[in-house]
Amino acid sequence: MTAGSRLDPDDWEEFRALAHAALDGMINHIRTVQQRPVWTPAPPQIRARFAADLPQRGASLAETLSFFDEAIKPYSTGNLHPAFMGWVHGAGTPVGMVAEMLSAGLNANCGGRDHIGIEVERQIARWMRRAFGFPETAAGLFVTGTSMANFLAVLVARFALLGEEVRRSGAPPSLKLRAYTSEGAHGCIAQAMEMAGIGSNNLRRAPCGPDGAVQVEVLRALIAEDRAQGATPFLLVGAAGTVNLGALDPLDELADLAAQEKLWFHVDGAFGALAAFSSRLKPLLTGMERADSIAFDFHKWGHAPYSAGFLLTRDGEMQKKTFVSANAYLTRAARGLAAGDSWPCDYGPDLSRGFQALKVWFTLRVFGTETLGRSIEDTCDLAAYLARRLSEGEKFDVKAPVTLNIVCFGLRGENAGPRNRALVEELHLSGVAAPSLTILNGEPVIRCALVNHRTRREDIDGFVAALERFAR
Repeated sequence: MTAGSRLDPDDWEEFRALAHAALDGMINHIRTVQQRPVWTPAPPQIRARFAADLPQRGASLAETLSFFDEAIKPYSTGNLHPAFMGWVHGAGTPVGMVAEMLSAGLNANCGGRDHIGIEVERQIARWMRRAFGFPETAAGLFVTGTSMANFLAVLVARFALLGEEVRRSGAPPSLKLRAYTSEGAHGCIAQAMEMAGIGSNNLRRAPCGPDGAVQVEVLRALIAEDRAQGATPFLLVGAAGTVNLGALDPLDELADLAAQEKLWFHVDGAFGALAAFSSRLKPLLTGMERADSIAFDFHKWGHAPYSAGFLLTRDGEMQKKTFVSANAYLTRAARGLAAGDSWPCDYGPDLSRGFQALKVWFTLRVFGTETLGRSIEDTCDLAAYLARRLSEGEKFDVKAPVTLNIVCFGLRGENAGPRNRALVEELHLSGVAAPSLTILNGEPVIRCALVNHRTRREDIDGFVAALERFAR
């Protein structure tokens, strides 16, 4: 297809035909997803094809597309399928796929410079400020996912406490910095403390109540205890949708506590924050609008293609001061491509950044928050329906309250943990459904996160029938 060292096609019309066929193939793949197993494990002979040496001479595009169709497309994660209910995976949309193709064609580096990709990202930041009730001073930044957004939030919170010197010298060990969250918090919060050099031992975790939400009075006692021992509390993290149960911490009470104790209040809203798109669910998030920062993913309930995490910080200047660097190769100009006082690379560590904003912009512009909000409501309704179906049967118990879209359940009787694990494995290997596992009260239980906009009641009915069949 190419000659010499040029990388563009020699025959553009041949390339056009192959590209159109590849796009048609992916559209058909998505359109017919329900006709295939949820997940198909790649057999040894397929995996062996990926042991080949680094190519010295290239293959044709036609041959490479054929390889993709045979060895990659059939063996992906499975989260396109309506019976994929594991972890918290968005299902994507054909609209997002087209946007990704267009983004790749533009190949824009959105670390900075004065080009329209930066304006698209700024527009999404403005949209999310309004959706979450944040002031005009807020800054938004695309990152890979909420794990990275939570890490950046810890760094901003540390800077807010200690100022410029922390960038040069780090935090003095004598301060004994402490952060606070619940036992239901995602593991990336502890990891963020580790990566920030503060250490996960300095993250204090309060137990959750029966509904899975953090016990605020225990947090208050932990903070008082640490102050009495000479430590320096600086950060409080609440969850808008805990990873195991989808529980909602009492965000308004946490905002009060943070204000009283002069702590940075951060909300991990990996998937739950986007419930703000639903007029019915938004009241459950009361207090989130008072946060100093919110981390969330557009690739979960927002169904943008992976990956599209986001950090929204109330005090945009504070975030900028945390990361901005005066480097000669990033010198700004009054005019031209180097114009602009504030670039995305000033608000985080990445200089080279893809055009993540475009797929989110397409998603929000094509569907709007009303349609996305109804889709979110539908998944919560399906979770309630699944819990009801399981409770009405004789084989399973629902193990935790269903607040949003996550249902944790397990087989009745003794020694249920190993049987729950085996049941999930059998469902995966059969291709019928893909729930996941988690641990509650020391026991493996089955966990279903209803995220997929393609899932309908008949899929839930089929899943329950499969559960009962495999349980026998």
